[in-house]
Amino acid sequence: MPRVAIDVLLKHEILDPQGRAVERALPGLGFEGVSDVRIGKHLELDVDADGDDLADRVSRMCADFLTNPVIETYTWRVIGDDQRADA
Repeated sequence: MPRVAIDVLLKHEILDPQGRAVERALPGLGFEGVSDVRIGKHLELDVDADGDDLADRVSRMCADFLTNPVIETYTWRVIGDDQRADA
């Protein structure tokens, strides 16, 4: 069963106040030269599908439930065990 990673961000034309706050804080913490910070969400899920069925299911989940297509964009990819977001 493939593991899918989905990244959701606000569209570029939508104001991202959380991103702006991080962008303004970074120089004070010694991280200069950072701009255009965007904050989003990352989801990982196992999907019981493959090929075109996988693409259709993930796209429908994103468009119908996981994102607000009016203000957000998303990208997704299949990941392996070595790419899981474990800290």
